[in-house]
Amino acid sequence: MVINEQLLNEVTRQAQASPRLRMNYNFHQSLDEKFHRMLNAVEPGTEIPIHHHPTKDETFILMRGKVRVLTYNDDGTIIDDIILSQESGNYGVDIPKNVWHTIQCIEPAVLFECKEGPFVPHEEEGILIVDN
Repeated sequence: MVINEQLLNEVTRQAQASPRLRMNYNFHQSLDEKFHRMLNAVEPGTEIPIHHHPTKDETFILMRGKVRVLTYNDDGTIIDDIILSQESGNYGVDIPKNVWHTIQCIEPAVLFECKEGPFVPHEEEGILIVDN
């Protein structure tokens, strides 16, 4: 599988058409696989709740666009606030297991994401409620 402009454009087009304004393109064949690799296209206005993975590290590498990655303490205070973009020179983040995080889309973007499988839907305690 070649990751090229055509593939990024297709996943971006799907994200733009999605009510959630984001779309994954999975390279893994099953949600039960031990290692998940995917493209994650995000558009401005998409909402990714602050969440964590209690047993899984997660890595994001920016392919194009601009996003803000925030990490939080258990009480909702911000640990890090990082812009990923060519201009900033920040191209990716590695988020350790059990660290609360979210991604905010600043400009249409595509990220390469990898984390341990299998997929486990977030339970209620997997989402952090932060009073702004």
